[in-house]
Amino acid sequence: MEPLTRTESIIDFCLAPLVLEGGSEAEREVRRRLTHVLRTYQAKTATPVAVDFSSMPSQVINEAAHGYE
Repeated sequence: MEPLTRTESIIDFCLAPLVLEGGSEAEREVRRRLTHVLRTYQAKTATPVAVDFSSMPSQVINEAAHGYE
């Protein structure tokens, strides 16, 4: 996987597992908030930001400890 640099690409990748209803009010609000966070962060860094999800370590959630929801 290539590192993602476009704000929309990063958000699309992060929201894909949720399978949100396209165009719903909730999805628009989530996208608006994430866009603000990413653009604010990118504006404060001196160099362009690229996110490489292929090098991200996996996480295991203990459902017994957190509930089976």
